[in-house]
Amino acid sequence: MNPEFLRGLCYIAASILFVFGLKMLSSPTTARKGNIISSIGMLIAILTALTAMTEIKWIWIISGACIGSAVGVLAAQLVKMTSMPQMVSLFNGFGGLASLLVGWSEFHGKWATNDAINLFTIVAILLTILTGGVTFSGSLVAYGKLSGTITGKPVLYKGRNIINAVIMITVVVLGILFCIQKLDQLDTAGLRNIYILLTSIIILTLIIGVLATIGIGGADMPVIICLLNSYSGLAACAAGFVINNNVMIVAGSLVGASGIILTNIMCKSMNRSLANVLFSGFGSATSTGSGAYQGEVKSLSVEDAYLILEAAHNVVFVPGYGMAAAQAQHVVRELGELLAANGAEVKYCIHPVAGRMPGHMNVLLAEANVPYELLVEPQDVNPTMEIVDVAVVIGANDVVNPAAREDKSSPLWGMPIIDVDHARTCIVLKRSMNPGFAGVNNPLFFKENTRMLFGDAKASIASLVSEFRS
Repeated sequence: MNPEFLRGLCYIAASILFVFGLKMLSSPTTARKGNIISSIGMLIAILTALTAMTEIKWIWIISGACIGSAVGVLAAQLVKMTSMPQMVSLFNGFGGLASLLVGWSEFHGKWATNDAINLFTIVAILLTILTGGVTFSGSLVAYGKLSGTITGKPVLYKGRNIINAVIMITVVVLGILFCIQKLDQLDTAGLRNIYILLTSIIILTLIIGVLATIGIGGADMPVIICLLNSYSGLAACAAGFVINNNVMIVAGSLVGASGIILTNIMCKSMNRSLANVLFSGFGSATSTGSGAYQGEVKSLSVEDAYLILEAAHNVVFVPGYGMAAAQAQHVVRELGELLAANGAEVKYCIHPVAGRMPGHMNVLLAEANVPYELLVEPQDVNPTMEIVDVAVVIGANDVVNPAAREDKSSPLWGMPIIDVDHARTCIVLKRSMNPGFAGVNNPLFFKENTRMLFGDAKASIASLVSEFRS
């Protein structure tokens, strides 16, 4: 059988596995299998690509595979669940950097061997470098914001949109100049100038990634992670065109398209456009437009919270980043089981933008072996929230903020939220009265039916578990 034909069949098989794996990732019950299937598809694609290489130094391939595998294993074993968002962002950045290096390497290789580069290839190289550079530097900034290395608030300065526009126009002009060059007709000085031109494009692209991400507020980080993930896929797709690898084009297109779709879902969940997310600097304020809310905060003890929960017939848990920070998902699941054994109907309501990356709360609860059928979305519980006996908010803030419905001057105005303030009793677990990641004050804390249980979420829920077991 023709080796080229056999490689084509393997690439088709890998692409089919990618599609089926991605489809299975859309459901919590099949997500793990989908991840395995996609990984098998990638293994097939890598091995097939290696067989097509006529000149290969296996020492570099084996060394790279060993180093990459070691990093992957260590990341899977050592990275805490609270650090998952920044790890995802960092991996997006590495994907972008890899694509950028592929574009640069292909350009250098063709020039060094005096191979002719047609216009299509040179445009693909340029797009690979542009998207890869923006993804890399933007992801590093996102990593810094999520890890707390740099401030999570948007860094704003006068005329930033104009500066960004000027840099982008400059990149476009330089890119056009790069694409219209006839490389086979350049002398040594001309080739040196083309490398200076390409280097300038790379530097400006990296600057664009930094400037575009540094102005994003912390509350918008789930959207930005989705967008950067899409960029990394588009960069890989462009790199596939550069090296004429079909499976890379397919895989990059799938990642790029799914990232854009997820970005759109995140924006709808916040009732905001992508342009508003990118350019509004949301999160720079420390209070709502009407100022800090006033009222009496009603705190309660663990013993009082136990009595309320013990008498409840239905309970809705609403997790947020505070649950991740406290690593409380396991005791939350344990408390849920005790409530169910006590005769209560228990559900876990997850807002699409809860946490600091898409699906953050789903991952945490899945790690704690919370049954998938108990996970619900806001539209599933909001219509019946008035008959819910107790809504337990665990470290969530912005996704339960009634200002989104009640205060037109609030930055959250119009955002779909979980209506926990409509429950008969709402217990909010927080360390303090500080606002959430968006920096917007929450009138929920002052509602008549709200009770605040201050302290570490894991310790508080563990105490509740002890009360039920005693």
